[in-house]
Amino acid sequence: MVKSAGELTRIRAAGRIVAEVLQLAAREVRPGRTLEQLARICDRHIRERGGYPTFLHYRGFPAPVCVSLNAEVVHGIPDTRVLVAGDIVKLDVGVTKDGLIADAARTFAVGEVTPDLHRLIAATEESFWSGVSQARAGSRVTDISHAVQRCAEKYGFTVVRDLCGHGVGRTLHEEPSVPNFGPAGRGMTLAAGMTLAVEPMVNMGGPEVVTDANGWTVVTRDGRPSAHYENTILVTAGEPEILTTAADELNRAG
Repeated sequence: MVKSAGELTRIRAAGRIVAEVLQLAAREVRPGRTLEQLARICDRHIRERGGYPTFLHYRGFPAPVCVSLNAEVVHGIPDTRVLVAGDIVKLDVGVTKDGLIADAARTFAVGEVTPDLHRLIAATEESFWSGVSQARAGSRVTDISHAVQRCAEKYGFTVVRDLCGHGVGRTLHEEPSVPNFGPAGRGMTLAAGMTLAVEPMVNMGGPEVVTDANGWTVVTRDGRPSAHYENTILVTAGEPEILTTAADELNRAG
């Protein structure tokens, strides 16, 4: 939903903390780290910056951030598993600051990974930017969706259809839902002041997913790797404002 000027100030502050956490995580992901260690590092920084880890206890989720490994798509619960070279790990971070929420995710390579995994990670990020290029006032939600799908499939990958992006801000999940597939020109008309979490989830194999026995972690049905790239964006009359990305990352993307 459209946010007031005061709310936008607060969600920008939450977004800055998310961006910092993801930059910190990029430096801390390495062989030998456990998933729990990564989660603790993220949690500590969020709290030191005056935020709260939005995911902690959200609908019963037991951790401050989601840490998903290899074939895990999203909602991974950090545990004592140790990262090894060749893994890919996804960190999904939500921060609540003064009552407003920002949400973003990245996929990191652990040490040296295969060329196919590099391609998957890069294609997932490119899919995000392709989708966000359509996110301006007057566009329709599925203009984003269609662009994400076309980009991912151009590289021979598939998008997850059972999960989607969403509005975010006053609560973690607001209207509208933002799918990562489908024809353009459908869904809600975007308006300046909307804040959206756009989040391609892209699989190396088929698009089908299942939920793990823990009731949370979503994994690819075929056991092949998946990547995730997400930012909270602000819709404007022109180019969208990316609220959860540090300036140096924006420069690389541009």
